[in-house]
Amino acid sequence: MTEGEKTRLTAWGHELRSVHNRLREALQVTRTALVKGEATELATRDLLLFCHGFCTALTRHHEGEDRELFPAIGAAHPELRDTLLKLQQDHSMIAHLVAGMQATVERRGSPVELDRHLEGIAAIMESHFRYEERQLLTVLDTLALDANPQEVLGPL
Repeated sequence: MTEGEKTRLTAWGHELRSVHNRLREALQVTRTALVKGEATELATRDLLLFCHGFCTALTRHHEGEDRELFPAIGAAHPELRDTLLKLQQDHSMIAHLVAGMQATVERRGSPVELDRHLEGIAAIMESHFRYEERQLLTVLDTLALDANPQEVLGPL
């Protein structure tokens, strides 16, 4: 195996951590916009933009994992199929929470309502990310998957 091939193989673990960190940052920006949104109409429009951007990025990340990454891991590591099923169930739960938040944003719900949605998403998302990293980073460091990282993990 050449150094270039080894770098490509180990990149998936790095890519996953990078995307998770960017989603954590996007969530924090969204929560900051919520606090500011109580004061001005401009900040409220920013909140709508940040919520939409965060929700879209998180959704695309999970859809890519379900479509590309998890089947590749399952094929290479059948012993992880139960873990992958649990992660996909988390994706479904997070999608439900994101849909609830998006509906609240669209009807211009109160900052208290929005904060409640963001708090729920944050808790489940962080638990999910930590579990996923504990269970899959070692596997990702050896996964041979020839695919575009943005299609597999969402926008970097």
